[in-house]
Amino acid sequence: MPALRWSTLTLLTLGYCPALVYGQLSTPVVVTFGLLIMAGICVSHFTHLAVRTLGHALFIALAAGLASHWLPGFFSARVITAVRFTPEAAPYSMYLNLDKPLIGFWIALACPWVFTAVALRRAVIVTSVMLPVATVVCLITAMSMSLIGWTPKWPEQGGIWALNNLLLVTLTEELVFRGYLQGGLTRLLKRMPYHETLALLLASLAFGLSHLGAGWQWAALAGMAGLGYGIAYRFGGLPAAVITHFGLNLAHFILFTYPMFDR
Repeated sequence: MPALRWSTLTLLTLGYCPALVYGQLSTPVVVTFGLLIMAGICVSHFTHLAVRTLGHALFIALAAGLASHWLPGFFSARVITAVRFTPEAAPYSMYLNLDKPLIGFWIALACPWVFTAVALRRAVIVTSVMLPVATVVCLITAMSMSLIGWTPKWPEQGGIWALNNLLLVTLTEELVFRGYLQGGLTRLLKRMPYHETLALLLASLAFGLSHLGAGWQWAALAGMAGLGYGIAYRFGGLPAAVITHFGLNLAHFILFTYPMFDR
């Protein structure tokens, strides 16, 4: 088994065994894990198109349930409760979700092709360009839409917020939207002209639509940010996309109203 899979399985074990011991997981998660394993076997151990398609369809259905916190058996701890980081900000709560990261673990185990080989120098150059560009464009646009304002800060909850956002939010979302969706569409549409650009645009659109619950303004901003993350992924690989995404989120958190003005 490749080192990547061993590393992923090790992290999965280290993360979920303590959660089980401390009662953060209950019996119904066995069904979810079993279905994820079934989907993974269909995708990675069969060559028949129908079986592989079934595996991907099952995974997508499970991923939707996990991302929406609909599947039973997960008890995520709330570590921030209705905090206003600045007086004008809307109250913010945060959970350490145990369900959503399973999506990223599955992709890493079943679809190792999401980890494209990119030279370190190239990844650093791409990140150093896309991180400031995406951050400035998106946050200035958000300010122009009167969603956020300039409020530099470092709340006492900053450390736990940063760890959660990097490991449980950003990494998972980049594995899904850039690795699985953009990378998968690039492979699927490879016979079409400009297939890489088309895959990037479709993945960015999907990323924007996934934020529609927060309002059309945030969906538009997410789609815009998704373009930046997609370019970073295309030319700098998954690490460039993750760092660009997290860097933008971190800049929003420490320099601007977070999560938004209270209306």
